[in-house]
Amino acid sequence: MAPVRSYTNWNSRTTDNEVQIEPYRKYFFICEGANTETWYFKKLIDIRKSLNIHPLIDIRLLEKTEGDRDISYPKNLIAFAEAQKDNQEIAFDKERDKMIIVFDADIFEEKVQDYDKLVASGEKDNILAVTNPAFELFLLLHFENSYEQDILPNEEAIIKNGKEGNQTFIYQLLLGKTGINSKKNSKIGDLAANVDTAISQEKKLNQDIHDCKGKITCNIGSIIESIRNDDGK
Repeated sequence: MAPVRSYTNWNSRTTDNEVQIEPYRKYFFICEGANTETWYFKKLIDIRKSLNIHPLIDIRLLEKTEGDRDISYPKNLIAFAEAQKDNQEIAFDKERDKMIIVFDADIFEEKVQDYDKLVASGEKDNILAVTNPAFELFLLLHFENSYEQDILPNEEAIIKNGKEGNQTFIYQLLLGKTGINSKKNSKIGDLAANVDTAISQEKKLNQDIHDCKGKITCNIGSIIESIRNDDGK
């Protein structure tokens, strides 16, 4: 198994005289994409203090490396997350810590079967963060009124998420909003500063990942909100 990088800014000390404490619970994000999601969650971790996450709660990003970077199919991603729980380098506490597995549901619209079976299996011991069609939907929610202005008028096209060249509809929608190539420019991660807007707007969408076929769906904001509400008890 290739090594995995764990990104965190847990308990960043301003002086060497500060006491180092250990978190009560760690939330590990593992993502399907190697760029866009990584840039976003790194930024979210960087601003954790401004999010008012409890001091005893840590959020971390597990970055796939080498041959593991290409692991993206949800079933394989879940298997990868399970394997990491025994990785002593990340010190995963099976009683307290949580794996959050982030993936797109668009492949289950037409190409891949057994979505329900995958979700039932995957969420036994993990938290599944799902967007239908893709992660760019969640990023779009970081703009005020994007639900009314961008999502609602384009519902059918978003769920179909057809391609023009090699660009999907939801990617083009986000590109038009940001002017940023979300797959090549790390600045896309700066949207994390507007996560409160995304959490609020996501509630206008379907958040039930068990019933997302044919529906624009996202539950990432809901998961982030639950982490903020975790008081470490």
